[in-house]
Amino acid sequence: MQNHAKKIIKVGGLSVFFILIIIYAILGSKDLILGVKIKNVNLVDGATVTENIIKLTGNAKNAINLTLNGREISVDQNGNFSEIVALLSGYNIINIKAKDKFGYVDEKNFRLIGGFAEKAKLQVTY
Repeated sequence: MQNHAKKIIKVGGLSVFFILIIIYAILGSKDLILGVKIKNVNLVDGATVTENIIKLTGNAKNAINLTLNGREISVDQNGNFSEIVALLSGYNIINIKAKDKFGYVDEKNFRLIGGFAEKAKLQVTY
């Protein structure tokens, strides 16, 4: 009986140990499993903007390659990015694409309408 109880405790202890290792491995690699996500971008899709130059900021955790309208931009170690964007008067599309080391891609498109206070004046002279 005593030998049987030792065996149960030994198997139970090893089982708990391996379950804890599996849980730790899953929690430690969940960001890699879920892939890259573009978050906390300071733009709102469909917004009207009064400035012709805006500062775009956000986060793309786990991204190794981040592009803004097809141009690669830098990302810090935490995945934060900040970039200055020049807008045209009228309809503008801002495309942000992030890619991680496993090839997962997240893409966000923001459509902005530029209605600037100072519009260009056309002067015609005869």
